[in-house]
Amino acid sequence: MPSSPSAPAARTTGGARTARRGPWRCLRYPSMRWWSAANLVSNAGTWMQLTVQSLLVLDVTGSAAMAGVSLAVQAGPGLLLGLLGGAAVDAWPRKLTATVSQALLGVIAFCTAALVAFDLLNVPLLLTLAAVTGVIATVDGPACALLGNDLVRTRDVPSAIALGSAVHSVGRLAGAALAGGAVALFGTATAFVANGLSFLCVAAVIPFLKLVDRSTDPDAQDQGAQGPRGTAAAEARQGLRYFFGRPRLVALAAITGLAAVFGRNYGLTLAVLVTGPLAAGAGAFGTVSTALAIGGMVGAVLAGLLQRPSVRLVAAMAGAGALLQIAAGVTPGLALLVLLVVPMAMVESVSDTAGATVLQTEPPPHLRGRVLGVWRSLSTGWGLAGPPLIGLLMELVGPRAALVIGGVVIAGAATAGLALRPLLLRRTSPARDPQPAAVPVPAATRPTAEAELVPTA
Repeated sequence: MPSSPSAPAARTTGGARTARRGPWRCLRYPSMRWWSAANLVSNAGTWMQLTVQSLLVLDVTGSAAMAGVSLAVQAGPGLLLGLLGGAAVDAWPRKLTATVSQALLGVIAFCTAALVAFDLLNVPLLLTLAAVTGVIATVDGPACALLGNDLVRTRDVPSAIALGSAVHSVGRLAGAALAGGAVALFGTATAFVANGLSFLCVAAVIPFLKLVDRSTDPDAQDQGAQGPRGTAAAEARQGLRYFFGRPRLVALAAITGLAAVFGRNYGLTLAVLVTGPLAAGAGAFGTVSTALAIGGMVGAVLAGLLQRPSVRLVAAMAGAGALLQIAAGVTPGLALLVLLVVPMAMVESVSDTAGATVLQTEPPPHLRGRVLGVWRSLSTGWGLAGPPLIGLLMELVGPRAALVIGGVVIAGAATAGLALRPLLLRRTSPARDPQPAAVPVPAATRPTAEAELVPTA
């Protein structure tokens, strides 16, 4: 029986609809394809350096404690200066900011390579390089995150973030694999040279990227005109007021912080569980780590299907992950643990993508850098506090009880948040996001889309 004349058209329409909703739909944009390829190179270079960096730090300092200090020095600017870095991203042209920050990070990598090659690296230089890297990263992180989102329409931002997560995972595997051979053949400095070149690769691509015109984006919010800029301190305070004046963002920070402290330190909690109560070895934990990586990749694909992520989805995913964590805490054997960690990593990946999308699309464009700056300070704080706290809890009650207690805390918070959500909506529904100072700005002096405009390179 011949097919009806409308059948090909129907199939074409269905294919187009699938493409618009597919997990990798952001790759329909040529600039996103170039950006993703450059970031794959950059992530591989970064992980080449990170693979050898810890050993290098130990070799230079001769002390595990000093190695920890160097990591803290690099993380410190994110904790203390995250908001100022975000304010800079809001004030400066996006593409220029990302290009300069990437180039500067490349220069630092080349300087480190030279110091290593000529055996000139010492503790003061090491700490100085770590501090400078941390300061630049407070600007580079939000700049690159928002630049990547500016390459696609609003509805495709979840796909772009999920793709970034997948690129990060692939780059990590490639970088770790390349590091061993490169260092064995050419020495430790090679990893830093490769990382420097990868940063320059991204910096070279950025000027040719084409930003999406938000005025033609049907899903973009109408944010109104931006008022005149104030001092750096005033700009920072405006970002703080905006973030902590939004119950949704505060709730997102609360549930993500609890999950980070009590539920996501799998490299520590699962390692102790596997080598302790489960009486397996380092090879067994390698299997668990592989399962986590697989789950993360699958989760990234699923996250790419999201259209309009929400804080409610983040809370639901956190609750689901907490229940899986409780089950992992009481699991009797390694085989069942391996099966459990795959969905644990999946829900974590979906939750991360949903949360990142809310952070990067909900605030007005001129405040997004500062919102990400606040988030960077908060996430650095719980990232530094989490491992010691969960480690102390495991010392007191053991790894199994620590996993169960952590899961109960997260699940309870997620459940309470979901239960209180209708009340919060009723209390905040009449309010609208306040606009900046209501001073009209002539059209000729308004910032361009590039100037208005948090997986980074």
